[in-house]
Amino acid sequence: MHTMSPVEFVIPAPPPVNLPVQGSAQRFPVRRVFCVGRNYEEHAKEMGFTGREPPFFFMKPADALVSIDPQQPGRIAYPSLTQNLHHEIELVVAVGLGGRDIPADQATQHIYGYAVGLDMTRRDLQNEMKKQGRPWEIGKAFEQSAPIGPVVPAAQVAGLGDAAIWLKVNGELRQSSHIHQLIWNLGEIIEHLSAAWELAPGDLIFTGTPAGVAAVRPGDVIHAGVDGLPDLNLQVV
Repeated sequence: MHTMSPVEFVIPAPPPVNLPVQGSAQRFPVRRVFCVGRNYEEHAKEMGFTGREPPFFFMKPADALVSIDPQQPGRIAYPSLTQNLHHEIELVVAVGLGGRDIPADQATQHIYGYAVGLDMTRRDLQNEMKKQGRPWEIGKAFEQSAPIGPVVPAAQVAGLGDAAIWLKVNGELRQSSHIHQLIWNLGEIIEHLSAAWELAPGDLIFTGTPAGVAAVRPGDVIHAGVDGLPDLNLQVV
């Protein structure tokens, strides 16, 4: 009987990206990280836009994720090239069942669970790219730009539609809203996203941030959360 020899790589293969699952020894494997832009009305306004524009998406590499243990404060490094690093608190959806052209009213069947995440943004670099009509990756897709808590299975999460979403820096409240204030709700996000990409198990969706985004500096402590999910506690170093 012929057995396949193990694959040999010419350089060390990077470890697979994965996140802890609350209440389980198993891990959630991460495939892709999608992010929804300007999905709370007040944040859209503070960024210079109004109303219910069609949703748009950008991506971060999976290795931008930083897994934060709810039991102990985490750390992220202040990145290079920026003088204006912004925090953006977001509810994150973990996809458990893939698909294309998923109707909004069937989207919950595709959700494995939820987490709390931060979309850290080099705002000065992002703004410069916007002015030049160039891609945003340098502002959004850098190392440690996506701190995230453990994935909580959907069956363990109650009342998410009315949950508060908030962020404090050094104890001062900066962002405060509710998930029901999303311009495009979770089902609609999945419907639009799955029309453009075939979603797959392991995909994460950062669903947008409320108003109040602002700069952090080295030494600042961020405490952020979505009610019903484990909080994020971390320091910028």
